[in-house]
Amino acid sequence: MEVATTEIDIRRDFVAEWNAEAIVWEPAEYDRAIVGVVDRCGFEAVAVYDYELLVEVTMESSDCDYGEAVEYVDFNIVGAYVGKHTPMTLYRPLA
Repeated sequence: MEVATTEIDIRRDFVAEWNAEAIVWEPAEYDRAIVGVVDRCGFEAVAVYDYELLVEVTMESSDCDYGEAVEYVDFNIVGAYVGKHTPMTLYRPLA
């Protein structure tokens, strides 16, 4: 029986194609915030997460307000260094 590929699988697979050792944040709900990979000369590619999407996912999954989600994301995700394969965070200008 073939299992349908989800958007999460596609994003995780995309990151793994660039670097099988690249870290992706858990829980898998955060995969919705993956916007690509960053590749730089002399460094291995890592996953890139959109900051506002990380906050949005946190608000939805933790049933918290924007300020609480920002505090959580800033400390537990953006502020986490887990080695050379740590994901990067993309900040976009607000329109």
